[in-house]
Amino acid sequence: MADNETLRMAAIAAVLAASSTRDDPAQAGRKSGEAWAEDHRRMNMGLSSLMHKRSARSPWR
Repeated sequence: MADNETLRMAAIAAVLAASSTRDDPAQAGRKSGEAWAEDHRRMNMGLSSLMHKRSARSPWR
């Protein structure tokens, strides 16, 4: 009986581990996407370009 329960718990853990490594399709809209797409969206909204945004932060060291 204990072997059956141990196998069941191992199977559940394996399914949970496998399902947590995949990308969540519901979060696809939250990703910024390609740099050129983000740049075009910023420019269309009247914001500065992505290159300017990235260089306006702390300098490279």
